[in-house]
Amino acid sequence: MVRIRVLVVDDHRIFAESLAAALAAEPDVDVSAAGSGPAALRSLERAAAEGRRYDVLLVDADLGAALPGIRPAVPVQEVGEDGLVDGISLVVGVRAAQPHVRIVVLAEKDDPRRAALALQAGASGWVAKDCSLSRLLTVIRGVLREETHLPAALLTGVLRELTAARKHRTESERLVESLTPREREVLRCMVAGLGRKAVADRLFLSPHTVRTHMQNVLGKLGVHSTLAAVALARRAGVGPADLSRDVVERGGQLA
Repeated sequence: MVRIRVLVVDDHRIFAESLAAALAAEPDVDVSAAGSGPAALRSLERAAAEGRRYDVLLVDADLGAALPGIRPAVPVQEVGEDGLVDGISLVVGVRAAQPHVRIVVLAEKDDPRRAALALQAGASGWVAKDCSLSRLLTVIRGVLREETHLPAALLTGVLRELTAARKHRTESERLVESLTPREREVLRCMVAGLGRKAVADRLFLSPHTVRTHMQNVLGKLGVHSTLAAVALARRAGVGPADLSRDVVERGGQLA
């Protein structure tokens, strides 16, 4: 029997443990739970290192909202040991780091705009937290077959949001084209979820130079955060840097 490895990510402990217990009763499901974005990232990295990758993440859309001092849309690569990551940011980071993982967002209420953002970030489904276990299992198995799952009541609103987003794609492409080759490479590293030091190591640059490039990228794209730059880059069709192979270009060659 092929087993499905599921990680529940929710900072409401009772809900996370109850959902994990219900899923664990299924004969073909192995399930674990994480109480925060950083904890989820650590679990994913540890599982990958041990050769037992997760197949599906169930992520709370309001991850971190119950905690004091939550900063919405925190770029995953900038989060420290005690940092906070909201649900959509976690989707972006996980899809960049482990694109094989399918992600389903669990929501308290239907929200076409946020559902569209989740899909654009790389989620494969948006499901109500109070849906039945059989419905959730259908979605889990469906996303593993490359299906996308949305509540029927959300379809029209999400399609409207995605259509509006496509109208912005041309403008996003124009902004990306204004970047130098080096800045585009830095942007691709940002899309891949790399922080400043990792980008510096990969491109054989100093952290100070990378910081300057990142500031230039944000300025030319007209955004104020790494996450916004990544979202714009994805709208423009910019993919992540290929982390499976080494970069051979030296500092001055792409500047």
